Amino acid sequence: MTDETIPTDDAAETAAQALADKVTGGDLRALARAITLLESGRADHRRQAEALIRALLPAAGNSIRLGITGIPGVGKSTFIESFGLALLEKGHRVAVLAVDPTSPRSGGSILGDKTRMEKLARAKGAYIRPSPSGGTLGGVARRTREAVIAVEAAGYDVVLIETVGVGQSETAVKDLVDMFLLLLAPGGGDDLQGIKKGIVEMADLIVVNKADGDLAPAAERARRDYAAALHLLRPETDDWTPDVVKCSAATGDGLDGIWDQVAAWRAATEASGRFTRQRADQARAWMWNEVNETMLSELRGADAVRDTLAGLEPAVERGEIGPSEAARRILTAFRTAGTGSDDGA
Repeated sequence: MTDETIPTDDAAETAAQALADKVTGGDLRALARAITLLESGRADHRRQAEALIRALLPAAGNSIRLGITGIPGVGKSTFIESFGLALLEKGHRVAVLAVDPTSPRSGGSILGDKTRMEKLARAKGAYIRPSPSGGTLGGVARRTREAVIAVEAAGYDVVLIETVGVGQSETAVKDLVDMFLLLLAPGGGDDLQGIKKGIVEMADLIVVNKADGDLAPAAERARRDYAAALHLLRPETDDWTPDVVKCSAATGDGLDGIWDQVAAWRAATEASGRFTRQRADQARAWMWNEVNETMLSELRGADAVRDTLAGLEPAVERGEIGPSEAARRILTAFRTAGTGSDDGA
């Protein structure tokens, strides 16, 4: 069987189980192949990808999933590398993934160049995977979700999921992770004004980075400013009140304290039952997101829809027909085509 030949049914199950066994056995090349398969947009790859996820799931779910975002220039890459290296020293295995819906397919993501985290990329016990590139945010998040399952099954017990920039990707990442970290610079309250309130409200922990050298006093002032602003927001749940801490990714100061906060958050949410409920809610939401993404993909790819769109889109643009009516006609064309094919017409 060549790499291009994708088996189906029983053969797919057998091949998927064989690949899953290699992944759970610590074979990094097998892990890379598994994630490549999961990221594939080819319809004929999905059967084996589904079988692979089914085979990996029993070994997955044992990590802490941390989402990390921050304003440009906050030192996010340096933080992730320093934090990851600190966790390796504690005996953890660390995987770094990214959600970047803007990256071109040819160039990979911002994580495609591992020289951003050269030390972590070379370190034993760490795994850095470029973002699945191109496509919609929903599609990128879907492939990242499945990559999380793969790296967990491979034995990585800390999964760091990076967002690129501050924008719509935060919402998608929040639905992927257990705990959400927001990195800010020592700029005080002014920086907070440039961040959407919703992103601040999503944060389970705010980290003021670059708290070293001449910036150390400014970092402490920023920590106090952010803490005061945070008190104006109502905590999302009763079991955890977000805190503001400072660190220096360059020197490593404060990184242990951040991990202590992560451990405290996990203990609190496991005690309240939220940790388990949140993961269950996310799994259910992932299922419906998959339904939405798949249906939209099938709809856009249907010949009947493309033919209908050729006339409808210009009519909507010219104001000759309302968007609602156009949408109804598109769906009618899709349903009619599906019914016709089912009937063998």
